[in-house]
Amino acid sequence: MSINELLLRYIEFAERYYVKDGKPTKELVCMKEAMRPLRTLFGELSAQEFGPLKLKAVRQHMIDAGLSRGVINQRVNRIKRILKWGVSEELLPAAVHEGVRTVAGLRFGRSAARETEPVGPVADQWVDAVVLHVAPQVATMIELQRFTGMRPGEVVKMRPCDIDRTNDVWLYEPYDHKNRWRGHRRRIPLGPKAQTLIQPFLNRPGDDFLFSPQEAEGHRNTQRAVHRDPNRKTKIYPCELRAQEARKVQSRSRRSKRPKGQRYTSDSYRRAIAYGIAQANRSHRKAVPAKMEVPSWHPNQLRHSFATRVRKDFGVEAAQVGLGHARTDVVEVYAEKNLELAAKVARLTG
Repeated sequence: MSINELLLRYIEFAERYYVKDGKPTKELVCMKEAMRPLRTLFGELSAQEFGPLKLKAVRQHMIDAGLSRGVINQRVNRIKRILKWGVSEELLPAAVHEGVRTVAGLRFGRSAARETEPVGPVADQWVDAVVLHVAPQVATMIELQRFTGMRPGEVVKMRPCDIDRTNDVWLYEPYDHKNRWRGHRRRIPLGPKAQTLIQPFLNRPGDDFLFSPQEAEGHRNTQRAVHRDPNRKTKIYPCELRAQEARKVQSRSRRSKRPKGQRYTSDSYRRAIAYGIAQANRSHRKAVPAKMEVPSWHPNQLRHSFATRVRKDFGVEAAQVGLGHARTDVVEVYAEKNLELAAKVARLTG
């Protein structure tokens, strides 16, 4: 069996395995990306002949392509996973997987692979600047992430039925989250500040999403109508009409042809923040031309801000629990203890 034949067999398996709610997950795309250099260099090679030196050649191909060290290590690990699957299906001898296991990941500063800047927290001043220029739904999601440290994929999926409002600290348990496939539960405490934020969005059926792009679009249209000046008395010159028409044409070309969804996705949430950053910078340039512009930032940096603050005030354990980092060797009793600590943090911070 050649490498190409092995990869075709694995894709058939992966298209059934990497599925959530009837749709392929991003992991399937990542697996196919990892396969490309392997197929390019050794597609015709017998899979039984693949070994550590050939895996290193694939890795070097990725380095030459300019990929970062972290991405390269992830893709090499996926190739190892493919070979392990081949052994489990008795398509390859066990020696193939045992051989590639000896190839260690690239270490910081010890390879020619490109290094990336670590993701850090975003300063409160840049977050505050953006909150003023986005829809209330997006602004609320931003503030919720600041107070709770939840993931972008968790905040966009909030529904009233997922929030236990029995006690003074509410508990939000997403119906879907990063570690659900491992059988782990994810419960996010919502303190007084977080409760105040989401209160205006709870007046809907229990299984509806709190933050709707359709509602955000309606809010933006209302604001446009409010900002028009109905009492204008000066003459509208032809050049102004032409400029307005040009802006409309440009806006229509940019506008998505798809209807707005019932809820945000992680990508649409990120794009909404990018829009807010652009609007904030445009506003700053009009008001104070020399004022420093808001740097680009993304939703995951809000988690870093939360972790930095909580670790400083409450310790490493509180930050770990607040972020929902899973530990497979943690017993249920310890998880309950962690939840109590997280609730205490929520009362004081969120």
